[in-house]
Amino acid sequence: MRRRLAFASLAFVVLLAGCSGIVPSPSPGDGGSSSASTATPTTEWAGDSDNPFRERTLTVALADETATDRDYAPLVRDALGYWEQNATTYAGYPIEYELRANATDPDVRVRFVETIDSCGHDKTEFTAGCAPYITDGPVERPTTVRIETGYDDPSTVLLLQHELGHTLGLAHDDRPSRVMSARAELYTLPQPDATERLLPWASDDLTYAVSYDGVAPSERDATQRQVEAAIGYVADGADGTIPDNVTFTRVSDPERANVTIRFTDSDPCTAGDGSCGELRGLDPDGDGALETYARLSITVVGLDTETRGWHVGYWTARGFGLRGEELPAPLRSSDPDVRRSEWWR
Repeated sequence: MRRRLAFASLAFVVLLAGCSGIVPSPSPGDGGSSSASTATPTTEWAGDSDNPFRERTLTVALADETATDRDYAPLVRDALGYWEQNATTYAGYPIEYELRANATDPDVRVRFVETIDSCGHDKTEFTAGCAPYITDGPVERPTTVRIETGYDDPSTVLLLQHELGHTLGLAHDDRPSRVMSARAELYTLPQPDATERLLPWASDDLTYAVSYDGVAPSERDATQRQVEAAIGYVADGADGTIPDNVTFTRVSDPERANVTIRFTDSDPCTAGDGSCGELRGLDPDGDGALETYARLSITVVGLDTETRGWHVGYWTARGFGLRGEELPAPLRSSDPDVRRSEWWR
């Protein structure tokens, strides 16, 4: 008998957004909102006509609205340096920046916020950054760039580069595509792995589906009793190893289930009679380990009817991050008599 567990991660993909539409030029006499002023050069702009700011050097301020002690200034400086080197190539005009974090009258203000609820559109996807898409001037100052916190340094720099690109007149999927793509795979700051969490699922209310297609009709009732006993054991806390507020609800559609259990006569996952499990979930911090589980697939191949519940219980417990000595005693046992007993009682 062999057991095998495979892991598969799902990419953590977010939407990199700019405000929909183009930021309009203020009409004569329109001073903008009470929180912003319209900066119009006192002398005629003799620089590049494509530059809507009508200034070569822009002052940038930043504000951390999450009350963290993280130093964002080096990350902002990296992103500004990128556009100082590349704005002429991609935006069509040169630009320079002066980062003065506490400037009271900046041209651009970068705000670091916990969440972005909207960015000129209904939030139907994760949105990690937001900035106005500026193609014409004069520009209402300060131009505001919002960046969600919680991402690691390289991801935060990419967000800044992307949103600053919008302020320079670049739309989604303009060159450079690595920066201006509408979606990107971002990584968060380090998070506890699923095996380190008391509850490694996003919710304590889980669903499960069972396929008995590989079970002989004469064995189906007994197999079903085994499965229900194993699931009930885990739902009751598995002898104190699993949170006792976890619930399992059976559903008929496997696509809607967090846990799927399948019985079959043969499967590539094992050379003979045995079982295997596959966990899928999210690895938002990109460390190669899942931080939360989204789906557990259990496959039981052959085996005596009396032992099938043990294999279902074993993999379900593994789906809560339990390994080795962390498993409840009955599910650590290799004794055939234990596995054939009513170990869940």
